[in-house]
Amino acid sequence: MPQQNKRIGTNRRFALGGKISTAEYLGISASVFAVLAIIWFLTTYFGLVRPLFLPSPAKVISRLAELWASGQLFADLGISIYRITFGFLVSTVIALPIGILIGSYRGWEAAIEPFVDFIRYMPVVAFVPLTILWSGTGDAQKLLIIFIGTFFQQVLLVMDNVKSVPKDFLNLGRTLQMPELRILQRIVLPSALPAIWDSMRISLGWAWTWLVVAELVAATSGLGYRITTAQRFFQTDLIFGYLLILGMLGLTTDQAMKYAGRKLFRYLNVR
Repeated sequence: MPQQNKRIGTNRRFALGGKISTAEYLGISASVFAVLAIIWFLTTYFGLVRPLFLPSPAKVISRLAELWASGQLFADLGISIYRITFGFLVSTVIALPIGILIGSYRGWEAAIEPFVDFIRYMPVVAFVPLTILWSGTGDAQKLLIIFIGTFFQQVLLVMDNVKSVPKDFLNLGRTLQMPELRILQRIVLPSALPAIWDSMRISLGWAWTWLVVAELVAATSGLGYRITTAQRFFQTDLIFGYLLILGMLGLTTDQAMKYAGRKLFRYLNVR
């Protein structure tokens, strides 16, 4: 019996619906990254792949250190973070009320949701030349690409989050003879906010993708622009370095939003 309990305790980390501590979560995550880094190091150390296609970790780190010392990496980070922050905030501020509106009222859903779906299926990349014509190649064009790539998705995600609030909650408010606006403010929104927060977290990942796309096509600064420049000169160490930077930025913002969500919505036991 003790052995069976021990085996259950060991397997709970990967059991369906199982829970693990924060330390265990961090340990497993760090181990995966460590294994991948070791594989990368060994592959380049033994020359299994040509450096042109896969530079060594040391060479990538060295190149990033040079760019940081020259100030170029800091400048590229600054402009890209500014663009992603401003563009995503504008998209979210506009998408939230519209998503809540069409998720709460069928009439507004019929008026807005089909049009949003219509635009959503248009590839964002196809808008790149149009946005250049509309707003040039400055920051406005990058922000417009982020907006187009995230706004319509966010509206529909928020709509679904609001519509997923159990009908029993709404009926309870009506039983208490609460006004419709009061039900929306005191019942619907608090119930939907954790899911809305997760939708924002997911759409932030899309925003990073569309920012890099915009900077790859038409830009004179930013992480995406630097990757394009490195491609012309076959500087794969710089490309890998900037890709790693983008991955770390995305992972950091994602984990920060997950942590904030756990703190903000503890009343619903959000993980």
